[in-house]
Amino acid sequence: MATHAPERPGLNAPYTAPRYVERREALATYFDSTAKQAWIDLTSDAKVSGIRATVRAGREQMRRTLVSWLPRDLRRTRLLDAGCGTGALAIEAACLGADVTAVDVAGGLVEVAKSRATGFCGHGKVRWKAGDMLDPDHGGFAHVVAMDSLIHYSPDNLVDALEELSTRTTGSILFTFAPHTPLLGAMHSVGKVFPKSDRSPAIVPVAEDDLCARLARLDGWSIGRTERISSGFYKSQALELVKTG
Repeated sequence: MATHAPERPGLNAPYTAPRYVERREALATYFDSTAKQAWIDLTSDAKVSGIRATVRAGREQMRRTLVSWLPRDLRRTRLLDAGCGTGALAIEAACLGADVTAVDVAGGLVEVAKSRATGFCGHGKVRWKAGDMLDPDHGGFAHVVAMDSLIHYSPDNLVDALEELSTRTTGSILFTFAPHTPLLGAMHSVGKVFPKSDRSPAIVPVAEDDLCARLARLDGWSIGRTERISSGFYKSQALELVKTG
């Protein structure tokens, strides 16, 4: 257990690990200001640079992968989209019948998601919320999907967050992490030398073996499918956690 992990007085207690909270607030500021328009363009049909086009293609492939790991019939099934961004995955899950709670720290992106969801056709529904994906007030879920929303956190905080989500999930947790490669490792190291004011929240590469070893502490959960997607500058790995007890 990480030394900075919070005390856990009960399932309804808020998750307040200092490093997690600090990182969460930095992400909220970044995606609601500096990166907001770029993110809106990236997740739309707007023309983007060649580099961003590869990222867009990679994200679309990742979203399809994660959705394919969910049951095909999600009617009356509660699902948490943890870090929903502009809402594409939440809407797709709702079209399969899911009762989706879609949460993101960036309130501006949640407003974009709401506007894009107007008039969508599907048997399910989406509750859009700006805030912390770990807030216990969101309730319990059959499935949780965290696509590229944990990639900015340290391995300790990433696994702490998954453990927190596991206490309120009965079926599966699907998430992505940035797999450690020489390129990502170098980019992460170089990013640390820039002045704080010039940095965007860095992606934190994680070695797969180290991550799997850390996940062993999640009692009653096992590792299922995994798939790495590489599309130009987009490199992300999906991993499935399955409830076993």
